[in-house]
Amino acid sequence: MENEMGSSMFYKEMDTPVGRLKLIASNLGLVAVLWEGETFSRIKLETPPQAANDHPILLAAEQQLAEYFAQKRKVFDLPLAITGTEFQKKVWALLATIPYGKTKTYGALAQLMGDSKTVRAVGGALNKNPVSIIIPCHRVIGAAGQLVGFAGGLYHKSYLLDIENPKIQYSLW
Repeated sequence: MENEMGSSMFYKEMDTPVGRLKLIASNLGLVAVLWEGETFSRIKLETPPQAANDHPILLAAEQQLAEYFAQKRKVFDLPLAITGTEFQKKVWALLATIPYGKTKTYGALAQLMGDSKTVRAVGGALNKNPVSIIIPCHRVIGAAGQLVGFAGGLYHKSYLLDIENPKIQYSLW
């Protein structure tokens, strides 16, 4: 399959503490991290990629994710080839600045975007984040400190936050 940049797409699956993840890359970078059972529709990938267990970007992503789950990596260093609107890309860039073990609210992200009224749009951009975990949308919580909205499910969001900072307790409501 060819993406917008004219590169073939490849995938590799990996088992993790949060289930089986499907890693998708082009020759330019990581395109997506999909949750177990998730379809390509959330990231608007129309044609399934080809299996490629030896693709260098997929191998690097697998290694870095394994290090993250083993609590040996706090920052990812992977080439990304993600697509989205300009607004989504700005939100994703802000997400990437949230430090390991810290959280921000949707409202705080909207304020950083320059307009506190864009909270829902920020939430929509997080929902379309194609590379969950790598761009840490799990670090965004509700205004009252509750866990809300995560493509991988709230249990997995809680798990990821607990890996990063087990001292903080979050509510699921």
